[in-house]
Amino acid sequence: MPSPKAEPVVLTDEERSVLVGWSRRRKTAQALALRSRIILASADGGTNGEIAERLGVGRQMVSKWRARFVAERLEGLSDEPRPGRPRVIGDEQIEALITKTLEEEPANGDSHWSTRSMAAQTGLNQTAVSRIWRAFGLKPHAVQSWKLSTDPLFVDKVRDVVGLYLSPPENALVLAVDEKSNIQALDRSAPILPMLPTTPARMSHDYIRHGTTSLFAAFDIKSGSVIAQQYRRHRHQEFLRFLKIIDAAVPKDLDLHLVLDNLRHPQDPAGEGLADQTSSLPPALHPHQRLLAQPRRTVVRRAHQPQTPPLSAPQRHRTRSRHPTVDQPLERRSQTLRLDQDRRPDPRHPCRILHAN
Repeated sequence: MPSPKAEPVVLTDEERSVLVGWSRRRKTAQALALRSRIILASADGGTNGEIAERLGVGRQMVSKWRARFVAERLEGLSDEPRPGRPRVIGDEQIEALITKTLEEEPANGDSHWSTRSMAAQTGLNQTAVSRIWRAFGLKPHAVQSWKLSTDPLFVDKVRDVVGLYLSPPENALVLAVDEKSNIQALDRSAPILPMLPTTPARMSHDYIRHGTTSLFAAFDIKSGSVIAQQYRRHRHQEFLRFLKIIDAAVPKDLDLHLVLDNLRHPQDPAGEGLADQTSSLPPALHPHQRLLAQPRRTVVRRAHQPQTPPLSAPQRHRTRSRHPTVDQPLERRSQTLRLDQDRRPDPRHPCRILHAN
């Protein structure tokens, strides 16, 4: 006997648009999309059997969701929260663990808490401690350092330096100058083999020492270009030579602003660094930070000094190195080894060994 025709479900325009979206959207759960199609088919009329046959579901399923929608509307199509395992760790235990992590230190002398040591102290398992720390963003093993300046004019100096970087004067160039000393010049004992299909690039495990070098660099923050030069020694004479290179590289119609530190070298007998070498320097914006921010090129060239051509690269003896590009920029001299140094001599260069008395 055919089932009686059920009354159609009345939908509002808002409910119909929501149900259509749920039934067609790809990210909707398949169960919710199927329930939405059942309600839309019920709104168009038809018995539960016809809707079940059309959608390929059971008649009882159509009757169940049709009745739930009439009683609870759209909220009735969602699944109710299912019962699960009750919580084992209470809020009091979590609060005690967080308090111990933030305010106490391990009693066994460790520098910081670990998941195992905290689990032993609180009676929880290691996984629970790890999850609680992750939920509250706690990392006892991570330490960040910070420092406060004791300079009373520190804020004003930072504003001046940062302001010069962000808003330089018109027709001016701002360069950040710094140096790095004692850079080891190393070279592989054999050429690096290039990468091939199914074979990565390969290189030898050992290397050959070419002494140390010092790098001076001037960085243009606006364009990202760098003026750099390597020297064999790290003295105020090399730095003044590097300033001449900067002067030759920067167009003469631009005002030059250099931001650099004190740059005091132990080889300087006066002990005053750059300030004693060029008496005609412009007044520094901040003498302690050595910020030379005046639009005068006397940082590099004095007014009474004649124009001199840029220094040419020193001539050196070419070696039989397989990678000559590694040590080309270096100013090299004969290497001197001492007996107390644990260094392997370079077999390609003659060495003079100093015997201890």
